[in-house]
Amino acid sequence: MPKTRKLALMAMLTAVSLIVFVIEAQIPPLVPIPGVKLGLANVVTLVAMLILGKKEAGAVLLVRIIMGSMFAGGVSGFLFSLAGGVLAYAVMCLTVKIFPEKLLWVVSILAAIGHNIGQLAVSVFVTGTPSILVYAPALIASGIVTGAFTGLGALYLVRALNKLDKKQV
Repeated sequence: MPKTRKLALMAMLTAVSLIVFVIEAQIPPLVPIPGVKLGLANVVTLVAMLILGKKEAGAVLLVRIIMGSMFAGGVSGFLFSLAGGVLAYAVMCLTVKIFPEKLLWVVSILAAIGHNIGQLAVSVFVTGTPSILVYAPALIASGIVTGAFTGLGALYLVRALNKLDKKQV
């Protein structure tokens, strides 16, 4: 892929990811458990990893975390997003080549659980209260559900993008 096309695609994916993140931040919590949300911006990170590569997906994620914190999070939001995002990204990098594309939802579930573990770690660090870990089972369960949902979304989006790309050739 030419460098200009790759850079333009990275910019577009970053913008989409940021828009999804900001919109999702406006949605009221679906359940009364702190930290539970859909994580729809992670669809973009997974798509970027599959169509552009790990390094490029990491750049898209990092820019989204920084800019998303400016628009909708603040300093504490930045810490939670960074910890969760970096851990989720690491899990994606380690597992995306292990599982075939049709099992992208498994990669997404593992990444969502990693994200929640990262956020729990920051919670314990910031508050100095290990009892916050009482939320771990609920966050892991939510990570399984939301991770499957976002993983399936990423899978269908990658397949659609691949079909479009083949039509252009």
